[in-house]
Order: sequence, then structure tokens, then C-alpha cells
Amino acid sequence: MDRVGRGRGLGLGLGLTPAAVIVLFAVYDVVTGPGRVVLGLLVVSPLLAATILGRGTTVFYAVLALAVAALLGIYDQQYAPDTLPTQAVRLFGILLGGVIAIAACGARLEREYRLREISAAAAAAEARDRDSRPLVGLAERMQRSLLRDPAHLQHLDVEVRYLPATEHIQVGGDWYDAFPAPDGRTMLVIGDVAGHDGAAAATMAQVRNVLRGITQVLPAPPAAVLSALDQALRTLSVPALATVILAEVQQRHTPAETLVLRWSNAGHPPPLLICADGAVQLLDSEPELLLGVDPGTRRSDHELELGAGDTVVFYTDGLVERRGSAIDDGLQWIQDTAATAAAQPLEQLCDTLLGRVLDRADDDVAVLALRARVAPPRDHRSPSATGATRPADLPTMPAAVAEHPGEERPALVVHGDETVMTTGRLPRARPWS
Repeated sequence: MDRVGRGRGLGLGLGLTPAAVIVLFAVYDVVTGPGRVVLGLLVVSPLLAATILGRGTTVFYAVLALAVAALLGIYDQQYAPDTLPTQAVRLFGILLGGVIAIAACGARLEREYRLREISAAAAAAEARDRDSRPLVGLAERMQRSLLRDPAHLQHLDVEVRYLPATEHIQVGGDWYDAFPAPDGRTMLVIGDVAGHDGAAAATMAQVRNVLRGITQVLPAPPAAVLSALDQALRTLSVPALATVILAEVQQRHTPAETLVLRWSNAGHPPPLLICADGAVQLLDSEPELLLGVDPGTRRSDHELELGAGDTVVFYTDGLVERRGSAIDDGLQWIQDTAATAAAQPLEQLCDTLLGRVLDRADDDVAVLALRARVAPPRDHRSPSATGATRPADLPTMPAAVAEHPGEERPALVVHGDETVMTTGRLPRARPWS
């Protein structure tokens, strides 16, 4: 109570300070007589009020100072013809000082208001951070429990990486997954649920688990599984907007024992193929809708034969997107970087790709890279040895080639019943049916 009383007393004393200034100079002017004119000093009162009081009080002291100066001018005989010009200048100076004081008071009050707003926002943010810290920790633990190293997969080396965005809390909607299906296929997933918070991580966990469940009971190609997933999310009312690539790797039981990669892309950045001989290709295709928009949309499968040493890198958009840069620049960067690092071990290759965004990622980054370990088929890289024809010599080109006859891209050449990787330029990854 004593502290409150002292505070009120201090506020009252400060409020009367400008009045005391006016009284002081008025008394001094009267005591010293008409010969000692100090009227101009009255402008100190509104200027002082502007630093400690409100706008209304400052206006009051500005008017009071002008009125007292005008009245004291009569006492000081300042309205005679020879002294009137000086008195007019003196009164104008007091008026101008009052206007400046009022403007300065307004600016000070605006600054103080903004400072209070900033302080209140900072306090609220600190309170939210304090209250949400246990939830964030739970979400982070949940996400990291989902983003574990994949199990050992037959015929494949697999490396995974996850890098949270530097501008957000340590959780987000990016994820990867690799697991076996009951029919012997190896399933690979890379995905990105919109958001960078605990809600995005929780939605990601739902999408991931529903997808895993569907693959265990639906022995269908990736496109059909993604369609089923999209419909399931709609039926279960999971509010997810997500880009996903679902891929499967299956061993083709031929004398060559090759591996076949089949995938479907729901609005995700294209996978990157790094051939054993160092050639680099984006496995791009016509873009298809992300999950959560239209469960009835048509989805496509694409197929690629893998030989020993071939590497496929799946990644989320945080690896190739940058503020102020086009996505095409990022896609060109990842191809150039992969070309220089093609001979690196798979673990080192992943670290090289992440080196560009380490400690300054604008978005979450997830990477899943696989490298085939099967023995290469005898004719896998040599079209001439098998009689396979290069794209330019094919009597009937695949549809993907016919759509882009002049475009130079790595692709597959279909020869008879076999799919053969050429050493020349290839077309866009062909749809699988």
C-alpha cells in the first residue's frame, strides 16, 4: 500500500511540474519588474509536458503558456508601438513551441503504445512456448520414432536422412519409409504433409500408418494403392494435403535376376536416377494431383529396371526449393551435384546432397536413397549385344518418345519382351500398365 501511495504521489508531482514552471517564470517576471522580460521561457512548460504527460494535458499547458505570456506582456508594457513586434515574435515562438510539444507528445505516445504491444506479444509468445513445450517434445519424439532407419532390405542398400527446417520447431510433415510387403515386394515411400508444427507431424503419422496398412492387404501397383489411400483419408476425415511417391522394388526372376522399380507420384518432386556409369536423370512424368484433393483422380504407374550400382534418390521439396529461386534451378542443382558425387558411397552421397541446406533449410528435408546390389545382367548396359535398337532407330517409338521426339532425355528402350537401358539419350519415364 505504501508503494502504491508513493507511486501516486510521484505521478501527481510530475503532472504539476509544467504548472510549476509557468508559476516560476510568471513570478520571476513580476518580481523583477517590466524591464526584465522573460516571457519566452514559458515555452518550457508545454515542452516539458510533452515528455511526461498525455496529449490532452500537453495541449492544456501549451494554451496556458501562451495565455500567461500574453497577459504578462500587458504588465511588461510589451504592446507599445516600439515593443509590439518583439512581443509578437515572442508569442509566436511560444505558440510554435506548443505545436511542436503536442506533435512530440503524440509521437512519444505512439512509440510507447507500440512498445506495449510488442511486450505483450512477446509475453504471450513466451507463455505459448512454455505451454506448448511439452506438446512439441511429444510431437518430436513421435516423429523421430516414425523416422527410424529402415530394416535391412534384400538386394538393396538404403540410406535415409531427415533435416528439420531452421525457422520452425523441430517437427514437420516430411517423412520416409521402407518396409517389405507380404507378397515379397519392397515398398518405399517419401512424402510431405503441409505444415511445420505438431499438427503436421500428427497428420503425417496418420497418413503413414494408413498407407502401411493398405499395402499389407492390397497387393496392387503403387498407383492403385495411392488411390486407395486418398479415398481412405477422405473416409476417415483426415485433413491431409500431402505429396507422396510410393514405389515398389521387385526382383524379376529371369536368368539375369534384375530388379524392377515401379512407382507412382502424387504431386511430389521427381526421383533422381544415378546410373552406375555416372549418368544422371530426373524420373519426371506428367504431374498428378497430391493427396487430399480428389480421391477419384486417375493415377499412373511408371517402371524402371535397375542394375547393380544404380541409385535412386527420393527427396522432399525442401532439398531443391529456395526463396527467390525457381524450382527448376533446384532440380538442375541436384542433377549437377549428383553427377559429381555419383561414385561416392550411398551414405556419403546423401551427406553431399544435404550439405547445401545444412543449418539453413527453409523447409523440412527428407531423403531416401537406394542402391541396387544385384549382379548386373549380361546384356543390361549393351543394347548392341542383344540386338536392342536405340530410340532413333526404333520402327515404332513408345508413346513417351512420340510425344517429345526432339527432346534429349535418358529413358528406357522397349525391345521385344524386355526393357533395356540404353547408353544414349532416353525418353521420359514411360507409364506402366
